[in-house]
Amino acid sequence: MIAHRHLDCGNLPVDVHLSRFATGTGAIEIHVTATPTATGDIATHLEMLTRAYEQALARVGTDPSSAVLRRLFCSDLANQAEALAASPLTRDDCAISVVGQAPAGPAKVALWAYHLCDPTGPLAVARDGATFSLHRGALTHHWSTGLTGADAHDPYAQSQRLLADYARELGDRGLTLADHLVRTWFFVRDVDLNYGGLVQARRELFDHHGLSGDTHYTASTGIGGEATEVGALVFMDAWAISGMRPEQVRYLKALDHLSPTRLYGVTFERATAIAYRDRAHLVVSGTASIDARGEILHTGDISRQLERTLENVEALLAEGGASSSDMSHWLVYLRDESDAPVVQAEMRRRFPEAPMVFVHAPVCRPAWLVEVEGIALIHHDAPDLPPL
Repeated sequence: MIAHRHLDCGNLPVDVHLSRFATGTGAIEIHVTATPTATGDIATHLEMLTRAYEQALARVGTDPSSAVLRRLFCSDLANQAEALAASPLTRDDCAISVVGQAPAGPAKVALWAYHLCDPTGPLAVARDGATFSLHRGALTHHWSTGLTGADAHDPYAQSQRLLADYARELGDRGLTLADHLVRTWFFVRDVDLNYGGLVQARRELFDHHGLSGDTHYTASTGIGGEATEVGALVFMDAWAISGMRPEQVRYLKALDHLSPTRLYGVTFERATAIAYRDRAHLVVSGTASIDARGEILHTGDISRQLERTLENVEALLAEGGASSSDMSHWLVYLRDESDAPVVQAEMRRRFPEAPMVFVHAPVCRPAWLVEVEGIALIHHDAPDLPPL
């Protein structure tokens, strides 16, 4: 089962939450979020985060060697690059994602980290350029981060370039977009202006590779965010799994609550359930206040938009046999950072101990004020499937 904890870090002014999921037979999954709560410069905040993160890992009996992914949400990448490069949080012992999305409140940087603790021994990992690979018996999880096409001249051309390069990289590993890609994150500089180019390039590439409304897409988030490369208008993180069987994957739609995404011209799945021998991951895409006709609900009302957003997430999870109490973590994106106190208060009222990061990141349609995403973890009994 999944357990959530809010950790007391003593004199460290850092808000730390973690989740721990164990089935009793396989690996233990841990998600940690940490956000400084006092003012300070970037070096101070990174040092605070590092100490709080190490404390959190020690509390659950692990250390940085079990890390699979760390994402750092940064307020000003142009002025923070040197401090980030010097931080142990960015050493490449796992997949490292760095995105320009300012954390809510006084924090200059916030952290989400995913760990896998295997009781049988150290993780088997490898790195090839921007891709970190985790070998798990019949399965290998490939986490690719910071992919850009910044040498192209506009958002459409940049998106074409990075997607084509990624498809070729998958092909070099004997993988395909259709059969092995399970999750993408697209971060778009000035999303109101540049998102359309990404949408067009992704639709064309997916059509070429057999992903359509008649087959399937992949779970995804498309959100405002900046890359470390100043010229990058779009960049991508991605998660693919080799060795995965077709019967392991199911796409969750909740059509009584949410429309198919193609109804308004975009190409992603609302959520994807991935089954393993003893558990399932329910990977929830970026989700906002939308109805079954594809219409935005509660324009201008942050509280009602958040309520509908969480109702939509609940509907998706229910289709996969889960509920919001099974979420390992929440990433919460706010168009207007002044809405943070309202959203934080309601999220903490509902999920007081769950890991969360709140960031200023405009959603892909301007009238959406808030979007959330995350992964739910539940028990699953399928002895014939490969373990995580």
